[in-house]
Amino acid sequence: MYGYTHDKDNYAKRLRRIEGQVRGLARMIEEDEYCIDVLTQVSATTKALQSVALGLLDEHLKHCVSEAMTEGGEEADAKIREASDAIARMVKS
Repeated sequence: MYGYTHDKDNYAKRLRRIEGQVRGLARMIEEDEYCIDVLTQVSATTKALQSVALGLLDEHLKHCVSEAMTEGGEEADAKIREASDAIARMVKS
């Protein structure tokens, strides 16, 4: 079981909403909408994805990393490294 499992339906709902936003962006491009309006929607979609990512990261730290730290050893080191790498990827994007 993963840390987000208890909130899986909420994450799925949020991702479906984001999927709709992306389809809306494609439609805006197809319909030659004003570039600033498209950029505004890109920003909103990006923020929505970042929110999902932060939620998943929080759940990962609370569940997977915390559990591994309790057990200790190489598994704990690997989970910390995974979390650090994920944070680095998020910061770069």
